[in-house]
Amino acid sequence: MDTIGNLFSFITGPVSWIIVQFHKLYGAIFGPDTGWAWGLSIVSLVIVIRIALIPLFVKQIKSMRNMQALQPKMKAIQERYKNDRQRQSEEMMKLYKETGTNPLSSCLPILLQSPFFFALYHVLSKIASGDTIGSLNQQLVDSAREAHIFGAPIAAKFMDDPGTVEALNASLLDVRIVTAIMIVMMSASQFFTQRQLMQKNVDLTVKTPYMQQQKMLMYIFPIIFAVMGINFPVGVLVYWLTTNVWTMGQQMYVINQNPTPGSKAQDQYLQRLLKSVTQHGEVRGRRKRTVVQAIVAKGPDRNDNERRFVGSLAKAGFTPQADGTVRKVDPAEAEAEAAAARRQQPKRQTKAKRQAATAQPGAKTSLEKTDQAKAEQPESGKSGSTRQAKSGQRKGQQRPKHPSSKK
Repeated sequence: MDTIGNLFSFITGPVSWIIVQFHKLYGAIFGPDTGWAWGLSIVSLVIVIRIALIPLFVKQIKSMRNMQALQPKMKAIQERYKNDRQRQSEEMMKLYKETGTNPLSSCLPILLQSPFFFALYHVLSKIASGDTIGSLNQQLVDSAREAHIFGAPIAAKFMDDPGTVEALNASLLDVRIVTAIMIVMMSASQFFTQRQLMQKNVDLTVKTPYMQQQKMLMYIFPIIFAVMGINFPVGVLVYWLTTNVWTMGQQMYVINQNPTPGSKAQDQYLQRLLKSVTQHGEVRGRRKRTVVQAIVAKGPDRNDNERRFVGSLAKAGFTPQADGTVRKVDPAEAEAEAAAARRQQPKRQTKAKRQAATAQPGAKTSLEKTDQAKAEQPESGKSGSTRQAKSGQRKGQQRPKHPSSKK
């Protein structure tokens, strides 16, 4: 970790400067040598970084949704060009370009946080050894060494030996209890964030290997954080726990306010929107009108959640308009309009149902049905009578039999 910390040493100056500025603020309130002053300085550092990364978080959400929607097409490309890796890569890049999807966008927030994370680790390592770094002079380093969070110094680690912990004026038991609790909280918040995403904000109609990978990561990431956490100083655990809680809250907001189409969260959001419309008789809020406008624009391409929403509006006597508003009409008229919209495009059957229907005895494909229809049409020159080919006999003009053949 020291080697990695040195690799990102170029950013230790800005990180230490931000911590010092917040320490001046919190030190005036709680005292300069308290754990509250130094701990809240680290928390504030996280908040500053995460606010700066909000635009990238929005791109991450869009990229994850696009990647999820593209999984069936990506799988088809892989199967079609499974023996030609170069053509497969070219088709993948073409698909990304056409849809405006960047696979790396989902990793950008984590990648951009890494320098700050390792820079903070480097700063805390220097504090533990009593060395100055960046904007932290010797007086501030000594103050940080004396700061304890629930009895554990901010520079102490779970795996520290008793001598190192005693040099920081703390007991090994206190350090291990505090760090263990923080590691468990850090891993639990990571697991809950991923679980919340998988259960509520995923299009349930898309079943691809990508979903299985995400489920595996839901269990793997918390284990990785727990293993790595025993080597993190208390200050770094504060940083990582704070950023996990921020991510969890930020994602919860996105799931509630801008859910993925076709997901369970979208169904819950549309139910809340339906309740609001029936109570007030209108769509309140620009963002809600934008949602209704998008549903109307989809027409027959709406997913099941959106069809139920439009149907429920019709039962309540409302018809959604192209501008995102609703019009109060007679419930029978609204039902008729909703039924007409549903008839524009029949509901698609799943692949399993289509295969089961084809596999049934006597089931015919569309081509066979067309051939049968042609065979049943009346022949020209006949007096309206229809002739059907006998079983085992070819249709159309027959070759004349040889004179020597038996009749």
